Amino acid sequence: MKQPCPYQQALDLEWTAILDISLATVAERAGVSVSTVSRIVNGETRRASPETVARVLRAVEEVGYRPNSVGRALRTRQSQVVAMLVANLDNPVMATIASSTEAALRNAGYVMILCDTHDRADLQDEYLEAMRSQLVCGFVLVAAVPSRVLSKLCHERAPLVFVTRRSPHGVGAFVGIDDRAAGAAVAECFVSDKRQRLGVVLPVHSSPAAKARVAGFADRLAELGVDPRTVRHEMGEGTSHLDVGYDAAHRIFEAGPVHDALFCLSDQIAYGVHRRARERGIEIPEACSLISIDGSPLNAWIAPWLCSIQIPYANYGEEIVSSLKCVTAEETAEDRILPIQMASYYGPIAKD
Repeated sequence: MKQPCPYQQALDLEWTAILDISLATVAERAGVSVSTVSRIVNGETRRASPETVARVLRAVEEVGYRPNSVGRALRTRQSQVVAMLVANLDNPVMATIASSTEAALRNAGYVMILCDTHDRADLQDEYLEAMRSQLVCGFVLVAAVPSRVLSKLCHERAPLVFVTRRSPHGVGAFVGIDDRAAGAAVAECFVSDKRQRLGVVLPVHSSPAAKARVAGFADRLAELGVDPRTVRHEMGEGTSHLDVGYDAAHRIFEAGPVHDALFCLSDQIAYGVHRRARERGIEIPEACSLISIDGSPLNAWIAPWLCSIQIPYANYGEEIVSSLKCVTAEETAEDRILPIQMASYYGPIAKD
């Protein structure tokens, strides 16, 4: 027999208390029972006299009570309010995912509340607590980090969908790509182009997804006969991936022979690398080829020098909604792995 979900049980108790207090206020004013008030405000008046109905309705107006449809919906597991927590809305990738998700949720009859955690565990917890107090029916977390409240929600089996990064606490549905495969695709491109001096540009504090991309890159190089120990790994500092790329490239381009191929873990890292290369008079992609992971549509306009692994972020919304429906129904949600393809300024080239 399926065990009841602790998260939903907690919501039921909280809303029952809220509704009971409100109904009790009306019942006390009208001099009737709470059950009588409940029936009348819900339109069931046949079991009460006209005088009782009038007295209850008058008390409703006097105390300013309004039936809480949101509360009733949550108690019947029909709430349509979803909290979406995003690590950094300054990042165009995350803004695209948020926009896609909002549209898909709206089309499915949900309402989305959007929060920016700035990739901070403490702020993530603040928002999770606030959204839980609003009794949302589910949580969508883009690039979540480990945190105390998130761990608690996972333990309670709250409806959680993790996007781009898997759950740091091992519970919840996942929507994203195969990060190892993305890194492997970059390795294949460099080897196919006969690039010799390879490097990887990544943040000092890398996420599990970033580490998986680097691991996939190294493993595929080894399979193709390239010793991954010959690859330079340069980590950049900064609050944004633009800063990360620029900071790392400063050291890369000052260190002797120019690397002829750099794997940038995101488009924005590649933009930062390119900026530094221009300042140093290094031609991109002639002297140094850059391949990133993201594949923003803006690249065709502002970065014709960049090749990238294209991720269909605009399609994430539908996959997120499908996963959310599974977890809110307490069903097992399979990982939803979206396809990737290699893209350059002249258009996408499908990768098998």
